[in-house]
Amino acid sequence: MQLRMTNQREIILRELRQSGRHLTADELYDLVKKIMPRISLATVYRNLEILSEAGIIGKLEISGRQKRFDYDPEEHDHIYCVVCHRVDNFELDRHGINIDTLPQVPGYTVTGCRLELLGICPECRKQQGQ
Repeated sequence: MQLRMTNQREIILRELRQSGRHLTADELYDLVKKIMPRISLATVYRNLEILSEAGIIGKLEISGRQKRFDYDPEEHDHIYCVVCHRVDNFELDRHGINIDTLPQVPGYTVTGCRLELLGICPECRKQQGQ
């Protein structure tokens, strides 16, 4: 199925990519509204879900927090600041990870893995005097 790239989707996608960050729908709405003042938050949410389902962007559901949307849909891992909730990418050498050697979970078929690290980002560390 070919996804039709509407003007709204193009602007949402462009703003997410230009931000270079992992934005919530609310944060992205604030950016898009400057360009399209009549767009609704529901429209932004709906289009983010559509773009995510189409594999054009990634969707992060981090430990019960508000969903964030990732401009990079490729497989990668994240580090999450427990103070300000910032999310950044980090590179993990996956060559040493063999899914077949991971512990088995009864009833599950493991299809992949994603690592989420928790920590304190450089800005928050600076504010804390670390």
